[in-house]
Amino acid sequence: MGIKSFLAARRSKKKTPGDAPLKVSDYMTRNLITFKKDQRIEDVVGAIIKYRISGGPVVNDKNELIGLISETDCIKQVSESRYYNMPMDNETVEKHMVKNVDTIDGNMNIFDAATKFLESKRRRFPIVENGKLVGQISQKDVLKAAMSLKGSTWEK
Repeated sequence: MGIKSFLAARRSKKKTPGDAPLKVSDYMTRNLITFKKDQRIEDVVGAIIKYRISGGPVVNDKNELIGLISETDCIKQVSESRYYNMPMDNETVEKHMVKNVDTIDGNMNIFDAATKFLESKRRRFPIVENGKLVGQISQKDVLKAAMSLKGSTWEK
């Protein structure tokens, strides 16, 4: 009885149209909760709690991406406001959002996206096409994509 290596040669398989590489656009979320720069931080916190999200893209009236606001950004503001007993009425998304935002191309292979997640330590990346926000890919979306693959080259 010999030892079989998991690094054994792979059997070649004919490509079919359904074998296209997994693209980010196949797994990204398109129906996003977005925020506006003039929204109050309290409104963002309410949405984060209500929709169980960890943040979201900030867009202008043309649906162009102008920033990201996260629960961490909100925690900073809320905790300081509560600690110093300061009102939050004038605290807007624009004052606390991240303006320098990295995006991912919707045509990127899902495994290249996984590498980008690992290198950046980000939880999500927006996807922009022709200057407009069209979706968002999260680490969880990448995990779902990877788990949907079948180990077709593995021996039982």
